[in-house]
Amino acid sequence: MQDTNTPGFANNKGRGERRNSAGGRRDSRPRRDGSSWDDRRNDRRYDRREQEFDENRIEGRNAVIEAFRAGRTIEKLFLLEGPAEGAMQTVLRLAKEKNTPVRFLSRLRLDQMSQTGKHQGVIAQAAAFHYSEIEDLFAKAAEKGEDPFFVLLDQIEDPHNLGAIIRTANLAGAHGVIIPKDRAAGLTATAAKASAGALHYTPVVKVTNLGRTMEELKKRGLWFVCADMDGTPMTKLSMTGPIGLVIGAEGSGVSRLVREKCDMTASIPMKGEIDSLNASVAAGVLMYEIVRQRDLSLSGQK
Repeated sequence: MQDTNTPGFANNKGRGERRNSAGGRRDSRPRRDGSSWDDRRNDRRYDRREQEFDENRIEGRNAVIEAFRAGRTIEKLFLLEGPAEGAMQTVLRLAKEKNTPVRFLSRLRLDQMSQTGKHQGVIAQAAAFHYSEIEDLFAKAAEKGEDPFFVLLDQIEDPHNLGAIIRTANLAGAHGVIIPKDRAAGLTATAAKASAGALHYTPVVKVTNLGRTMEELKKRGLWFVCADMDGTPMTKLSMTGPIGLVIGAEGSGVSRLVREKCDMTASIPMKGEIDSLNASVAAGVLMYEIVRQRDLSLSGQK
C-alpha cells in the first residue's frame, strides 16, 4: 500500500469511518429523495466545487452543442442519467470527439447545480483559459535560453492548489505546467483567480496520459523528480539541467504508475512536530530548491 504520508500532502492516518452520534455506523439506507447518507455527503463536497466555476457554466442542450462547435474547451459535462435521444446524442458524440469527461447525474442533482433552472438535462463546465501545447513550453524555454523546467501535477483536484502552484511556477521561472485530463482540477475561474494573473504568462497543458507524456519528454532530454517523504533529501540531489518536477495529490501522493516514470524522488526536510505540507507549499519549496541549484550551477559554484 502506498504511503499516504507523502511530503506536501495531508496525512490521512487516524481517519476512521464516519459514525453517527450513537457511535454506530452511519445509515446508508435511501432517504426520502432516494439518496443515501453517503450520496448526500458526496453532494456537499461536490457543491463546494460547483460553486467555483459558476462563471463558466453552460446550461441547455443547444448552448452546450454550440460551445463545442465553437471550439470552446469543456472541462466536464454533466448529463441526465437515462437513454440519450435527439440532441442528447449529439452532445454525447461531441463530448466523445473532444475526449470530454462525462458524468451522469439524477434530475435532482442537476436541478441543484443549475443556475437557470432550464438545464434540459445538460450542464457543462467550460475552461476559463485556453490550454497550451507541449511545444509552447519548449518554445518558452528556448526564448529564455534556458534548460526546460516543467511542473507536472498528478491528481491535484483542488482548483485553489492548482492556481497557487501556477503562480509559484511563474515566479520560480518554470516554463509551464502539465496536468492530466482525468481526476484533476482544470483552468476554472477559481484556479485563475488563485494564480493571481500567472495564467496570462505561464502556459498550462492538459494531457490524456501523464505517464505517456513523461516518456515522450524523456526522449527530448528531460528527467523527472517527484516529491516523496521516503525520497532523498532535496538538498542532496542534483536537480539541474532539463527537469520535470512531479507533485502528487494530498493524501495519496504521486500515483504508482507516474512514480515509476520518475528518475528520483525528493523529500523535504521536516524540523517540526508535524510531518506534512500543503501540496502547493511543497511544490513551492521544491521549485525554489531547483532555482537555487540552477543559480549555483550558473555561477560555477557547487
